[in-house]
Amino acid sequence: MGFRCGCGGVTLLVLFCLWSVLIPFSSSTRLGSSRQKLEVNKHLNRLNKPPTKTIQSPDGDTIDCVPVSKQPAFDHPFLKDHKIQMRPDFHPEGLFEENKLDENKEKSSAPINQLWHAGGKCPEGTIPIRRTKEEDVLRASSVRRYGRKKHRSAAPKPRSADPGMENQSGHQHAIAYVEGDKFYGAKATINVWEPKIQQANEFSLSQLWVLGGSFGQDLNSIEAGWQVSPDLYGDNNTRLFTYWTSDAYQATGCYNLLCSGFIQVSSDIAMGASISPISSYRDSQYDISILIWKDPKEGHWWMQFGNSGTVMGYWPSFLFSYLADSATMIEWGGEVVNSEPDGQHTSTEMGSGHFPEEGFGKASYFRNIQVVDSSNNLKAPKGLGTYTEYPNCYDVQTGSNGDWGHFFYYGGPGKNANCQ
Repeated sequence: MGFRCGCGGVTLLVLFCLWSVLIPFSSSTRLGSSRQKLEVNKHLNRLNKPPTKTIQSPDGDTIDCVPVSKQPAFDHPFLKDHKIQMRPDFHPEGLFEENKLDENKEKSSAPINQLWHAGGKCPEGTIPIRRTKEEDVLRASSVRRYGRKKHRSAAPKPRSADPGMENQSGHQHAIAYVEGDKFYGAKATINVWEPKIQQANEFSLSQLWVLGGSFGQDLNSIEAGWQVSPDLYGDNNTRLFTYWTSDAYQATGCYNLLCSGFIQVSSDIAMGASISPISSYRDSQYDISILIWKDPKEGHWWMQFGNSGTVMGYWPSFLFSYLADSATMIEWGGEVVNSEPDGQHTSTEMGSGHFPEEGFGKASYFRNIQVVDSSNNLKAPKGLGTYTEYPNCYDVQTGSNGDWGHFFYYGGPGKNANCQ
């Protein structure tokens, strides 16, 4: 005679019923978590290459100095026999005269470092890679999606017929852009802040986009700038980042060096590492310069960081379809995720968290924005447009002058009396 689990019965029967249900459940949970742990550890072994030197950063990051030829890029099957290009064949001509800024002391900015530099430097022939921790991967929706943008991410699409449709993904923007020509690169000097993030699953970033293809399933994008992303990094630090995709963020590409693709050659700067110092409201202002351009000889897309011109590395041209030729749109500006906590607009800040009309020292800016033309020359953008889905939440205002060339202020506080 067996026990029967029903609504009634004595306490012993109830306890037995609970025990018989919970035991298999807990063992299957253990099985699932051990399988996940195995999967996470395999992924960490793939990402964290054996270093020749390790540096501890004051912010808790571990920076591994990994031989250039052992970096994650070379896990890509197409790069097995790739000959690393340590320098680009050609550099864009006509770089903006940075020393012009010295004429206007109020608007000049001090040099930027990364926090890990306090612990030392990586030797020549190695590159600094931020070590990925188990908890970093566990914050992602799955091991496979770690280091990638969410499925419904989208580059901002100016003049969208229905801004409401744009917000289905929860991404909001305040950008300046150019289109209608062939572009071979873009440059900007970007004011650096530490915007407040309301929810851990939201982020705030300021970047440039180099785009090719339509805004459908085939979008090609190369992106670089700074971001605050608790979900990706586990803190609220402002960090240098890059991103690429060749299929509108579906299956290809990733942040920084979290998949094979970008080939880094610089031993000085770590992707995903904290930037220091940060601008303060009505106080010192700091900015970073980023240049992305297509080398006319090999066709790879190169990235340069900082006013001193550190060549970071390149995205091989074979990663892309449309960008194997040229870009058709360049965008500069800010992006946030609005997850609408409690059914209201997020208070996650973009830029400094202040609207453009507040100006220098208060609002965040992009200055010296330029594009690279077919002759590999840096030029001022022609027909610069602006776009924002919800100007009462985040806005953008352009201008130009002798010191800053073409520039714009952008950003905002998110939730406020006019942005619910």
